Amino acid sequence: MKTAFLFPGQGAQTVGMGADFARDFPAAAQIFDKANNILGFDLSRICFEGPADKLNTTTISQPAIFAASAAILEVLRTNPETKTITADVTAGLSLGEYTALYAAGVIGFEDALILVQKRGQAMQAAADATEGAMVSIIGLDEEKVRQLCTEASQGELLAAVNFNCPGQIVLSGSKTACRRAVQSAEKYGAIKAVPLEVAGAFHTEMMASAADALSEALQQTRISEPSDIKTIANIDADYYQSAEKIRQGLTKQLTCPILWQKCMERLLADGVEKFYEIGPGRVLTGLMKRINRKTKVVNISSLQTFNQLTGD
Repeated sequence: MKTAFLFPGQGAQTVGMGADFARDFPAAAQIFDKANNILGFDLSRICFEGPADKLNTTTISQPAIFAASAAILEVLRTNPETKTITADVTAGLSLGEYTALYAAGVIGFEDALILVQKRGQAMQAAADATEGAMVSIIGLDEEKVRQLCTEASQGELLAAVNFNCPGQIVLSGSKTACRRAVQSAEKYGAIKAVPLEVAGAFHTEMMASAADALSEALQQTRISEPSDIKTIANIDADYYQSAEKIRQGLTKQLTCPILWQKCMERLLADGVEKFYEIGPGRVLTGLMKRINRKTKVVNISSLQTFNQLTGD
């Protein structure tokens, strides 16, 4: 039976994440200490105590989610009762792909954390230089979403960029086009259209300058060739075959759509039966319910969920 480890992306952050693990497990506390030392500021304090508006910024939330997910993973790996749980394949939603590659042993902790920090800074800079937004469309299929984009764009940038699960597709583009999409969504039969609390139009060409900066950082990062544990890529729902493909995939991710639903369908088709969502929140657990209702995802986001796993 194949097992997959899944890692959440930006938006999963909450004040207090990882604090219970760091309190009860030295292995988790060490990961946060390491992150603080690498970044040169007290990231753990922002994770544990907030304030929320600081944690929610693109520049902080990305390294914070990575560190919190890595800390929980470390507990899973080192605890005598759970260390036999291992992954055949890893996957992460957008930012979570960095944690997935770290979990697969392809990128070291320090390298991944520095990359994620640079990614957050580059995306924030690109967002500051453009007028972008994102909006989640609930209850429409791809065809209807594309029709909505065509109408609402009015010559401006607007594209479907996150194919998360059936009936949940995220649009990204200019602020005015996103506003028009919210106004027109109901006409196409959408249940609702929810503007997202993000800095800019992620996963579109508005992030081209961020992709350039990230590409440069990736060229200078040690990335091993994938071996025993496979990682599936957001951009094409295929497994990474080489270090060079990983660099290309992580760069393209910033300006290309995220095909999460296709990634999960591919893993299911390839015989993955057991899924663990490792990190803050329950986003991926919820998405899987919509992708395939019968698939069970074990969520490890808090000490309580971890104790359920170990029977404590």
